[in-house]
Amino acid sequence: MTMSDASHDKPAMDPALLAKLTGGLGDRGRVAKICSAFGDVYSEFFPDVIKSETGLDVTVSYLGCEIGYKNHLVDDLSHNVTLVDATLRNWSQNVALACGNGFIITLMEHLLGATADTIEEPAERLLSVIELDLAVMVFDKIAKVLRSAVNAPGGFEPSLSAPHAHDARPRPAEDKSDEFAAAINMSITLAGIVSEFSLIIPQTALLKTKVTPPKPKRQAAGASPEWSEQLGDQVRRSHVTLEARIRLQDLTLRTISKLMVGDVIPFRDSGDVRVEVSANSKELYVCEFGRSGENYMVRVKDTMNSDDELIRHLMN
Repeated sequence: MTMSDASHDKPAMDPALLAKLTGGLGDRGRVAKICSAFGDVYSEFFPDVIKSETGLDVTVSYLGCEIGYKNHLVDDLSHNVTLVDATLRNWSQNVALACGNGFIITLMEHLLGATADTIEEPAERLLSVIELDLAVMVFDKIAKVLRSAVNAPGGFEPSLSAPHAHDARPRPAEDKSDEFAAAINMSITLAGIVSEFSLIIPQTALLKTKVTPPKPKRQAAGASPEWSEQLGDQVRRSHVTLEARIRLQDLTLRTISKLMVGDVIPFRDSGDVRVEVSANSKELYVCEFGRSGENYMVRVKDTMNSDDELIRHLMN
């Protein structure tokens, strides 16, 4: 047997042992202690961040941590979450942040003027385009707290990918090795609606980190101009598909069954034709039917609700 043959027969080192030797895997107790320190930071500090930005009170609690391969930890998350990939220069290039869609949906309803007694448990669904814009701001605040806690050298800002649904996350390349990580899981409660958010951090970064809690700064309540202006602008620029319903003259079933191509059904109204305009199954306006040149049109005569109520209806 040649030397080269002997080297090929040598068994590969166990991935977990290799990770332990190279600083990519720590003992469970040490990892859990660091994750708990992150949980303490978010429990104490993140409510202050949300309060200063939105004027809303939230409660954050540390739920514990999960340890395993990073891709497996992401796969194990609830599918009712939205994720971003984050990098923090001089600390880690491979962090994943996840936030329950229920929190984003509930936060959006509050920012659009709904009160706690009118908000119900949100359905499990994907976020709308406008809610994804709000998610960008939420993830930015989650990442800013992370940056403050790890105190990475250089003072660089986190870089975040665009938010994406769990099911839309690209599958990792099969030839790219995975790494050990820890999922730091926390609950966040707004107006009685409980959701979760998570940080999935490679242990190569986690094990070299000394968590340094920032000092909480109680700020005056009230949504910040940044959030209010950006959210309001996105809401008002959103495209909504409208539907117009016109009542037609009553016909007998015998007549309806014999209608042919080219037959005409008169409108029910003899004067101005009443049109009810709706969107997302919500009635918005009462209009009258008419014509402008060669184009048919409707003219708004009355609104069903106030401006704020219309916007809230369209967002639900």
